[in-house]
Amino acid sequence: MSEFSLYLQLGIDHILDVKGYDHILFVVALCTIYTISDWKKLLIMVTAFTLGHSVTLALATFQLVRFNSDIIEFLIPVTIFVTAFFNILRGSRQFSYRGFDQNYLFALFFGLVHGLGFSNYLIRLLGKDTSILTQLFAFNIGLEIGQIIIVAIFMTSSFIFVDLFNTNQRDWRLVISSAVAGIALTIMIETKFW
Repeated sequence: MSEFSLYLQLGIDHILDVKGYDHILFVVALCTIYTISDWKKLLIMVTAFTLGHSVTLALATFQLVRFNSDIIEFLIPVTIFVTAFFNILRGSRQFSYRGFDQNYLFALFFGLVHGLGFSNYLIRLLGKDTSILTQLFAFNIGLEIGQIIIVAIFMTSSFIFVDLFNTNQRDWRLVISSAVAGIALTIMIETKFW
């Protein structure tokens, strides 16, 4: 297996790992307000998250950014909770301005936080290797693939419940977002740093 393939698979495994379900929860929270016909918006949003994740992951890996990992471990569930909470508060209309969905900014900004959360592990994994651009690129491509898999699974579930079983879209959004917010709140309590 090539080094590129190894890091690509690591990125996929990172996002799909049920032990690290915080990323899965965040992607689900981001997707909850959309329908299957919004697939382009979903791809843009997932890519915005990956970009944010990639930026801070690279900055931390190159040791250009230093941070308290306990605070980051607390902030990750905060981002999940905030996203789910805004889903609960929102009406049926999307928050957008001239076709620009504000959730893209949520995804990008919160991706910055999530990228810091994984950087310590990646730094240990890379060791003293100075040529890490290929590994970072492969990892982030894997991350994107993993997120698309989560989106596809969640949106298939959404299609089945909302479109086939005629579940009200608002009820679907409220139930999923409330469950995600509750789990995120539990994680916040477990990871509080004070």
